[in-house]
Amino acid sequence: MIEINSILARVMQTSLHKPVEPANWLDLVAEQVGKVRFGVVQIVVHDSRVVQIDRTEKVRLAHPAAEPVDGRQTS
Repeated sequence: MIEINSILARVMQTSLHKPVEPANWLDLVAEQVGKVRFGVVQIVVHDSRVVQIDRTEKVRLAHPAAEPVDGRQTS
């Protein structure tokens, strides 16, 4: 089981990074893409300049096949 505190600690650590030099933004995007298995890396631009990079990661859960609502078998 994943502990909520460890997830929150990772989020806080990621969001408190120092600003990145403008020349390094493309490397940072590539690094963030490499860290995501399922999710989105979003680049925020203001006045034609990259000002922010957001990473949203999805956690996919494995579930057994669901039974039909009406109880009938599906083929």
